[in-house]
Order: sequence, then C-alpha cells, then structure tokens
Amino acid sequence: MSKSRAYLAWAVLCLVWGTTYLGIRVAIESIPPLLMAGVRWIVAGTLLIVFFRLRGDRLPAKDQWVSLVMRGVLLIGIGNGAVVWAEQTVPSGLAAVLVAVNPFWMVGIDGLIGDGKAPTARQIIGLCVGFVGIVLLVSPDTRMAVGRGFWSGFIATQLACIGWSTGSVYARQRAHHHEDVHTLAAVAFEMFFGGIVLVGCGLILGEKLPLVVTTRSAVAFFYLIVFGSIIAYSCYRYALQHLPVATLSLYVYANTVIAVFLGTLLAGEPFNWRMGTGAAVVLMGIGLVKEQNG
Repeated sequence: MSKSRAYLAWAVLCLVWGTTYLGIRVAIESIPPLLMAGVRWIVAGTLLIVFFRLRGDRLPAKDQWVSLVMRGVLLIGIGNGAVVWAEQTVPSGLAAVLVAVNPFWMVGIDGLIGDGKAPTARQIIGLCVGFVGIVLLVSPDTRMAVGRGFWSGFIATQLACIGWSTGSVYARQRAHHHEDVHTLAAVAFEMFFGGIVLVGCGLILGEKLPLVVTTRSAVAFFYLIVFGSIIAYSCYRYALQHLPVATLSLYVYANTVIAVFLGTLLAGEPFNWRMGTGAAVVLMGIGLVKEQNG
C-alpha cells in the first residue's frame, strides 16, 4: 500500500514541479529571488506546523532540530535557492536541462554515502537514455540561451543538485533510523528552517522586499507556496522514504516532458517530431530504470 501511495506521490510531484520552473521565473519578475524563495518556504512551513499542531500531532523535539536544520539548508537553502538564483540569468527551459543531471548526482551520492546499493549498469543506461531525451526536447532553446550568464547559472544549478542530492540521502538515512516523530511534521520544519536561511542570505546580499508586486508575480508566488511547496515537496519527502533513489530521481526527467506538453496545450507553443521523439526517449529511460527497481 505504501508503495502505491509513493508512486502516486511521485506522479504528483512530476506534474507540479514540471510547472514550477516557469512559476519561479514569473515570481522573480518583481520579487527579489532569495527573499521570494525564503518567504515562500517560511509561509509553507508555518502553515503546516500550525495544521499539525491543531490536529494534535507530536512535533519534532528540540533535540531533532539540528538534523532538521541540516536538511533545510541542504534541500531548501541550497537545493532550491541555487535554482532560483540561476533563473536570474538562465531561461527556465535551460535551467530545467541543467538540473536534469540531478539523477546522476543522486545515484552517485547515494552510492557513496547512502544506505542504498551502487547503481547497476541498467540503471546508468536508463539515466543516460533519459538525459538524451531531455536534450532532444529543448535543444533549440539551449543553443539560443548559452551566452552571457550561462556559466554562473551552470555553477548555481550544479550546486543545487549537490545540495539537493546530499540532503535527500541524509533525510533518507535519518528516517531509516526512526529519528522523526512524524515525517510530514519534520518536513514542515525543514521548510521553515530552509526559508530562514534563504531570507538571511537575501538580506546579506542587499535584497529588499518590493513596494509593488505585479499580479503575475503574486499569483506565481502563491502557486509556489501551495502547490510547489506544501503539496509537491511533501509528496517528494514521502516518496523518498518508499522508492529507490534511482526511480525517485527520474521526476526531473518527467518534469521537463510535462513542462513541454503544458507549454503546447496552454501557451500554444509548437510541438514537432523532434520533441515527440525526445519525450519518447525520456519515457524509455524512465521505463528502464523503473523496471530495474520493480
């Protein structure tokens, strides 16, 4: 039953996080990036903490906060914050491609410091096939976008991948050692602590809350809080406890496929044979890795 729920959670985060690259891009049109990201996670975490408190659930004890701060810094502060920072100079489509190497980081770090097994040849082939499909999907956008700001965006996205992958493996280990009273209550504290770190970094870098926020940015901001943070991040942390790392990490590939199809359906963006082939190749890679894990 938990495996079925984990795959449902995986499907939800594939769908929702396929839209958040664009959501971030729109939100930072009139809101400074790190303050936007920080307030987003603080609000989401606070809402969940209040919810669990009112429901009578036990919240994590103070002796667990060090572990929760570590997860918040790695997953939210670095993993999400660096992507938001990169989208100042890198188009959302290119950012999605640069982050699409994350499955390799996740599998590699899990093999080095995690409790999981080293990746098999079939898993590596599946990951490579999926990445080739991602490149086919967005190759024209990447050729046009490589230029000024590319390398700073590249470094930021790879830092995000390292932080996210390390944080995911660390969170998985803590859950296996039964340190959390309630997984989603712990997730709420991760969000809150990670948001505090992002706000602090934004203030240190001189960011200030804007006097005027456009309607577009405000809608995107609230979408990121409710769907990108409360719903999808909670789904990610649940799936992380019940699915193999190699399978879970494929949400990055599915995000890009979904983003392309949404662009075609909702924004009238073109869809051609190359993009169709890329989507098919991505799904083939996902199938290879998923079959390996059962």
